[in-house]
Amino acid sequence: MKAKMSHRERALAALNHQEPDRVPVDLGQAAGDGITTIAYQNLLRHLGFGERPLDVWNREVQIVEVEEDVLRRFDVDFRAVRPGAPDRGGDTVLSPDSYRDQWGVVRVRPPGGFYFDFVASPFAEDATLSAIERYPWPDPDDPGRYRGLRERAKRLREETDYAVVLDADCTFFDNCGPLRGWENFYADLLVNTEFAKTLMDRYLEIKLAMAGHILEEAGAFADVVVASRDDLGTTTGPIISPALFRRLVLPRMKRIFDFFHARTEAKIFHHCDGAIYPLLGDLVEAGVQITNPVQVNAAGMGDTARLKAEFGERLTFWGAIDTSAVLPRGTALEVRQEVERRVRDLGPGGGYVLCSVHNIQPDVPPENVVAMFDAVHGVGTSGFGRS
Repeated sequence: MKAKMSHRERALAALNHQEPDRVPVDLGQAAGDGITTIAYQNLLRHLGFGERPLDVWNREVQIVEVEEDVLRRFDVDFRAVRPGAPDRGGDTVLSPDSYRDQWGVVRVRPPGGFYFDFVASPFAEDATLSAIERYPWPDPDDPGRYRGLRERAKRLREETDYAVVLDADCTFFDNCGPLRGWENFYADLLVNTEFAKTLMDRYLEIKLAMAGHILEEAGAFADVVVASRDDLGTTTGPIISPALFRRLVLPRMKRIFDFFHARTEAKIFHHCDGAIYPLLGDLVEAGVQITNPVQVNAAGMGDTARLKAEFGERLTFWGAIDTSAVLPRGTALEVRQEVERRVRDLGPGGGYVLCSVHNIQPDVPPENVVAMFDAVHGVGTSGFGRS
């Protein structure tokens, strides 16, 4: 039996491809591993924690800040540090069900809907370089974004034993789509390429400036840095052709990962949904060290033993517990079996952090959330050999 590790020791062992005492777990501390408002309220009631005001940190998809008592209930090994809202030019609430974000994209939650869909794009009608030049972009130097960041990260590093996840997100591909409108943006990549490249570069320039401030304030205390949340896959394959990805998107992603590798020793975390098996080698070569969410219901992603065999020496897999069928509709036994399979496939030799594939949705019963985390502790290190 392996000696019990602290949370940070366990996380760092796994991230450094060493076998920990058990697989580390996460809930809402990185990206694509959180829980939505309704699912969280259901979970609080199920745990007997009662009703309470929720802190929604991602308005668009309604992701909450998971509170300390819940994190401790599930023995989560990580704690997040995120930048704040700017003092000027942040999101503007237009109504209870609509807002304009700091980039100028208007989002609306339809009647009966859970999330906010974008309905107005600032570059929808003007795809010119001059439009990009004169646009009122957000100020990356606004001090509100970084106020208290250093203190929060330092406290977690010095006063707790949790691994620190610093959110310095530089997503650009996924965010340029709403700025232009997805259909327009995809067409631009092919027929208005100079505009598409300039839009991505301008957006990325601002995000990298923000990331520089974040790293300056808190990078010394981070174990993991969230570098990008750029989704590149559908459930059947990459969103754009691998050739187009390698020509226009990958070089900009490499710029992000090079930026972080030059400034921090923390592991580089990249969230990317979908059937991205054809792109994984490119992402590893570009500098990705952690891939999330390992969408096991997408083409080429379900055989986690193969993923481990091919990429396990270079990649940490973060996620892999199915949210398309097992968590929302499975029994507690089926949830446990899913956990056992992914631990068995991805756990040996370290390099695995267990959590749900993307955010836990409103249709997931709280009993299955509990079953997922309790199964990890029940399994112990069975993925590496019986403890």
